[in-house]
Amino acid sequence: MENVNQTLVRTFLLVGLSNAPGLQLVFFLLFFLMYTATLSGNLLLIIVVRLNSRLQTPMYFFLCNLAFIDICFSTTIVPKILANTISHDKEISFLGCAAQMYFHLALGATECLILAAMAYDRYIAICKPLQYNAIIDKKLCLSLAAGSWTVSFLNSVIHAVFTFRLPYCKSNQVNHFFCEMPPLFRLSCTDTWFNEIAVYISGGLIALCSFLLTLLSYVYIISTILNIHCTEGRKKAFSTCASHLAVVSLYYGTIMFMYLRPRSSYSPDRDRVVSILYTVVIPMLNPIIYSVRNKDFTGTIRKTIISYY
Repeated sequence: MENVNQTLVRTFLLVGLSNAPGLQLVFFLLFFLMYTATLSGNLLLIIVVRLNSRLQTPMYFFLCNLAFIDICFSTTIVPKILANTISHDKEISFLGCAAQMYFHLALGATECLILAAMAYDRYIAICKPLQYNAIIDKKLCLSLAAGSWTVSFLNSVIHAVFTFRLPYCKSNQVNHFFCEMPPLFRLSCTDTWFNEIAVYISGGLIALCSFLLTLLSYVYIISTILNIHCTEGRKKAFSTCASHLAVVSLYYGTIMFMYLRPRSSYSPDRDRVVSILYTVVIPMLNPIIYSVRNKDFTGTIRKTIISYY
């Protein structure tokens, strides 16, 4: 009977943002505006870095990687959420669900590793400024970025294969806005302990290790900053790192909440809200947080606008 039911699951049904007709339009417009802001903000950041030679530094190289990840991350999830919110047809094909989960996991893990690389860059810049150019060269930047993308996408292959080889015979109704592992596990008619252990292991190796490396970097950074006697120098150093710390706290906090906790604490309503933070809100905030206080960044935008008039 299980095999019969399993063969019937050719599509999954996702949840829309609201079932109330009045709220559907409100949520659609809100998420459409946030998605538009995510695309425009991150694209603008990449373009400005390309236009200003002063911004073509290792820090902005990683930041451009982060911006590109955020564009892809939101695009993997948000258009389908928007379609499901205003459409009666909330189906997603089995293959489409697998692809969505694969890219969502891969891009999320890549962002963790890129944030850790950015923390290491700030550590060298503040704690070992005289050795910065010798340590953080172009070759190292390319290696860190390539390694982050490669490891994350290979890791995601493992989870996607194991998740979609599970027999789904309970239901095809995914109690979530998009295809994510925890709600999919709950639809399986077999024990998913192996999949959950795999999530904890990869989450520990990628998310938790990235977070601990980032945290360690900032322990040294803050210690170095506190030893700066010049008030102006201390203020400038804190300002440089504050934006990165804000992004790190938001992103790692939500990711670890979703994937590194006991199954018994699963709550569909709460998890859907948390998932919106790291798939929609944080990608929109990243370019604002990183660029709004950067004089070179805002100056380039001002000069570009003036040149067109």
